[in-house]
Amino acid sequence: MHILGIMSGTSLDGLDIAYCDINDNNFELIAAATYPYSDEWVRRLSTLEHASALDYALANVDLGHYIGQQINRFRKEHPGHVDAIACHGHTIFHQPNRHLTTQIGDGDAIAAETYLPVVFNFRNLDVALGGQGAPLVPIGDRMLFGQYAACLNLGGIANISYETSGNRREAYDICPCNMALNHLSRRMNMPYDDNGLLARKGNVLRPLLAKLDSLGYYHQPLPKSLGKEWFVANILPLIDSNDYSVYDLLATFVEHIAHQVAGAVKGRGIDTMLVTGGGAKNKYLVARLQAQIPACHITVPAESVIDYKEAIIFALLGYLRLTRRNNCLSSVTGAQKDNCGGDIAGIVL
Repeated sequence: MHILGIMSGTSLDGLDIAYCDINDNNFELIAAATYPYSDEWVRRLSTLEHASALDYALANVDLGHYIGQQINRFRKEHPGHVDAIACHGHTIFHQPNRHLTTQIGDGDAIAAETYLPVVFNFRNLDVALGGQGAPLVPIGDRMLFGQYAACLNLGGIANISYETSGNRREAYDICPCNMALNHLSRRMNMPYDDNGLLARKGNVLRPLLAKLDSLGYYHQPLPKSLGKEWFVANILPLIDSNDYSVYDLLATFVEHIAHQVAGAVKGRGIDTMLVTGGGAKNKYLVARLQAQIPACHITVPAESVIDYKEAIIFALLGYLRLTRRNNCLSSVTGAQKDNCGGDIAGIVL
C-alpha cells in the first residue's frame, strides 16, 4: 500500500512527509521532504496551549488545510499513486493522567485539500483505554527495525523502544532532547546546535546537572510519557537563567540526555541500538551517549532514515489502521489492551 506518512514534531523543525510503499515487514521510502514552518506558524504552535478555545479550534482547522496544501505541493514534486495519508498532527496537550491528548491538524481539512482518505488522531483510543497514548513508534520498531536490540529516537523528546526477555515490547519517553537544545540555541539566534559545536565550547554545570537528573519523572515506573507541559513546568525554570552562558547550559543538557539514556539502556542487555531523529546528527551528543554506554554499539543510519523514521512508521500505523489490525501496544502504553487507533476522514478505501 502506498501511503504518505506525515509527522510534526515537538521541536517545530517542520512538517516531514514520507512517501512509502508499506507492507507487514518492510518498507520502501520512495521519496521524502521536510517543509519548515514559517515564523508565524512556529509562534502560533508554540503558544497555542495558552490561546482561547476559539483560537485553538481555528488552529486545528487551519493547520489541517496547511498540511493538505503541503501534501499537494509534495505530490507535484514527487508524483505517483497514493492510497492514503497517515498524519500524526502536532501535539498541543498531552496529559494522559487526565485522559487527555490532542494533536491538531484536522483530518477532514486534509482530506478536503487532497481528495485522499486520511488516518489521524492516532493516540486518542489508547488514552481512552487508560494508556499513555505514547510512544506509538515501538510497533514500527518491532516490525521494520527488529534487527536492533533497541531503537532510540532523539527528537524533541528522547524515547526508547526495546524487546524484553519475555518477547514483550517496552518503550517510554526518556527525557526532553531537541526541545531543550533548540530552545537554548535560539538564544544564540541559531535554530539548533549544528553538530553540537556550541555545546562543545561549554563546561558542564554539575549542580544544575544534579538538579536535572533528580527530577521526579525519571524515577517513575513504566509506562510513562512526556509532553510540552512537563517541559515548560520542570525544565524551563532550570535552564532559562541568565546566570550561565548558553554554551555551559547546552553542555550540561547534553550531559543530562546522555545520563538519562544510559540509565535506560544499562541492565537491559541492550548491545545494539539504532539512533534516529534530529539529535542523531549532533555528533557531540552521539559521542557523549557512546561514552556513557561503551558496551552498546550505536548505529546511526542513512540520513533518510534519521530524518524520516517517525514519518515512515506513521505510514505503517496508517496501513495497520486501514487493514484493521492493532497499531498500538499496551505493553508500551499501559492501556487495557492492544488497540487499533486512528480516525479516518475522507473516502474510505
